[in-house]
Amino acid sequence: MGSAAGPLGFGLSVEPQLWALIFVMVRVGAAFIAAPVFSAVSIPLTVRVTLSGAIGVLVLGIHPVTPPEHVFAFNTFLAVAAEALVGFAMGFILQIAFAAPMIASEVIGTSMGIGFASAIDPQNGRSTPALGQFFSMMLTLLFLSVNGHLILVEMIVKSYDALPPGAAWLKPQQLENIAFFGGYTFLAGLLLALPVGFLLLCLNLIVGMISRSAPSLNLFAVGLPASLAVGVVALAMGFPAMGDYLLVIINEALSATQSLVLG
Repeated sequence: MGSAAGPLGFGLSVEPQLWALIFVMVRVGAAFIAAPVFSAVSIPLTVRVTLSGAIGVLVLGIHPVTPPEHVFAFNTFLAVAAEALVGFAMGFILQIAFAAPMIASEVIGTSMGIGFASAIDPQNGRSTPALGQFFSMMLTLLFLSVNGHLILVEMIVKSYDALPPGAAWLKPQQLENIAFFGGYTFLAGLLLALPVGFLLLCLNLIVGMISRSAPSLNLFAVGLPASLAVGVVALAMGFPAMGDYLLVIINEALSATQSLVLG
């Protein structure tokens, strides 16, 4: 077990392998806190810790990770913070991409008149638009179907080559790329809502022209049912193309994560 005043710098001793595993679990756990699917409130904390430990054992078997010598030293605090930053950045990029369906649902739901319909999102435990929850569920299922969760774990393991522990501070250019990737969320959300939004825009133009020609017409009695009917039909017709674009969003998110950790 080592001496009582071992490398930890205080009166207790811990196995070096255990300290190395805990140090590795910081990056993995931070990624799971921010990444979609793994960060869902329905996943117990015990499961996340167990997965982090299992992946940490895999990392230690592949990469010779040497943790800081003293636990309570200032350099150790900086190393742990760097590990948490790298893991959180990897998961945060995926979380940014998963926000695109929410933007699309706001655009479509507002045009259809069902923006008031909301439900509890199982991913974050908050009330979200029902249409956005539907898109998020489809995106999650597609993410799992293309093994995106396994690709994320693989990139976490490979990140120890490009960003070794102790020197894993992200460069300003990498942080800037994360910020610019946030703009892709708005672009992806608008493109995802484009098929349905365009038809609803045409419908609003038609209803507007009808209201000019017949001012006594009740727009709420005609426009809202028409918007709902056209929106539902447009969703049914355009969802295959929207599903293909959801796969594009997943690929872009995984590519951005890979470029962050692998260069």
